[in-house]
Amino acid sequence: MKFLRYGPMGQERPAVLDAQGRLRDLSAWTRDIDGDFLAGPLVQALKSQDLGQLPLVPGQPRIGACVGQIGKFICIGLNYADHAAESNMPIPAEPVVFAKWTSAVVGPNDDVRIPRGSSKTDWEVELGVVIGKAASYVDESTAMEHVAGYCVINDVSERAYQLERGGTWDKGKGCDTFGPTGPWLVTPDEVPDPHQLNLWLEVDGTRYQDGNTATMIFKVPQIIAYLSQFMTLHPGDVISTGTPPGVGMGIKPEPVFLRAGQTMRLGIDGLGQQQQKVVAA
Repeated sequence: MKFLRYGPMGQERPAVLDAQGRLRDLSAWTRDIDGDFLAGPLVQALKSQDLGQLPLVPGQPRIGACVGQIGKFICIGLNYADHAAESNMPIPAEPVVFAKWTSAVVGPNDDVRIPRGSSKTDWEVELGVVIGKAASYVDESTAMEHVAGYCVINDVSERAYQLERGGTWDKGKGCDTFGPTGPWLVTPDEVPDPHQLNLWLEVDGTRYQDGNTATMIFKVPQIIAYLSQFMTLHPGDVISTGTPPGVGMGIKPEPVFLRAGQTMRLGIDGLGQQQQKVVAA
């Protein structure tokens, strides 16, 4: 199934995509596509529901982030060897972990704002993993039982803030609008192998990223098991699993960074596409 949220920012309503690609309202079933919903019995119950009997959402409403009330937005850095190389950083022996603040979360087609004073705002298409069952000290062998679904994430990054201003990466990763998420949360039954997905990103029609999740260093079960040693992962938490090569800071001979007025377009096989206009904060 493909769950999503639609409507004005802060007032999103739950929905599901039917077989014809139309939005069907789920407000009679749940108040939101959030951790409570994902951990409960309704996801399974909906699989036997005739989606054509659900109310049709008219028009073309704004699509919000596919998960509401996100508790933790956890990211994995340098998880593709060729991206580590273009970043002039060693392949990590253990997953590199950092956070985005939940105030970074926006819809898949909302504007991305370049922060005031930014000189190096960059793009990163990533596979998102959404937790559906609490995970604490889990093994890799059972880690996938804790996955509610997958989504597209643009891990927008300000490289000067991230790498040149001391401290951790977080200050360059969690700026407002730096976490477009969605359009859909796609349940695992529709994603037979999350490690065989093409993912790509374009800026103003120029394709910069064109990779496949097969080249991830740490796979989804490893990431979940690893993170669960340090924190309990709760339903509705989101993990962004890293990006393939082709980010702006890695372009030779000169890096390329985002400017106001540009448009990013990105997607992952079976998980949908995003498109964001870049604007000045």
